[in-house]
Amino acid sequence: MRVGVYVDGYNLYYGGRKACGRGAAGWRWLDVRALAATLVAEQAQVWPGASVTRLVYCTARINGAANPSGAADQDVYLKALRSSGSVDHIEFGNYISKVIKRPLATEGRRGRPILVTPQWPIKVQRHGIPEPDATFMASVGTWEEKGSDVNVASHLLVDILTNAVDAAVVISNDSDLRMPVHQAWSRVPVGVVNPGSGYTAGDLSTAPAGGAGHHWWRTLKALDYTAHQLPDPAGTYTKPLGW
Repeated sequence: MRVGVYVDGYNLYYGGRKACGRGAAGWRWLDVRALAATLVAEQAQVWPGASVTRLVYCTARINGAANPSGAADQDVYLKALRSSGSVDHIEFGNYISKVIKRPLATEGRRGRPILVTPQWPIKVQRHGIPEPDATFMASVGTWEEKGSDVNVASHLLVDILTNAVDAAVVISNDSDLRMPVHQAWSRVPVGVVNPGSGYTAGDLSTAPAGGAGHHWWRTLKALDYTAHQLPDPAGTYTKPLGW
């Protein structure tokens, strides 16, 4: 069974940061192929004879002007992935910067925003009359990647529809992948891997026997990251300090 693995690099990174700790060392120099091979091997009863034959890593280059050290570290890692054979193909989206205006909020349950209302020591009045429902607005800079989910979906569906793979593993917990993953389920067995702790997105869940059947789900833990690390150096590329 030929297995294609499709990775949302940013989703994987933030999942690892949540599972292992933002400032922790020992997990960022991840050997993606070794991790994928272990995940597939765990499913030997469901997917007998399966092996990873294609691994696509989707990401976007960090803005070097906004984060020069992060961009340099990422460049070394991407080169190490290529030179070590940890990935077969890297598909790049875009990393964009912009200014956005949003209401001030605190984080509630499950990360849902709770809008900030006027309270002492800051109150809002209009013509001397309190405005208890006033909204505080902030203008902030934001930097974010775009396109990784679309690239994951595109490679996943193209490989399935051209019979390049017999099964697929999607490493992402992005609910935006609902439609392509549902299409994949109807055609081949699919494993969905949640890179971080917490619930797997409901849109990425179905009955194991639905469609083509033999589907499975897995959530990564800290040990999954730390136990699958590239050699250091990986070819001529050395792991960045603190990684």
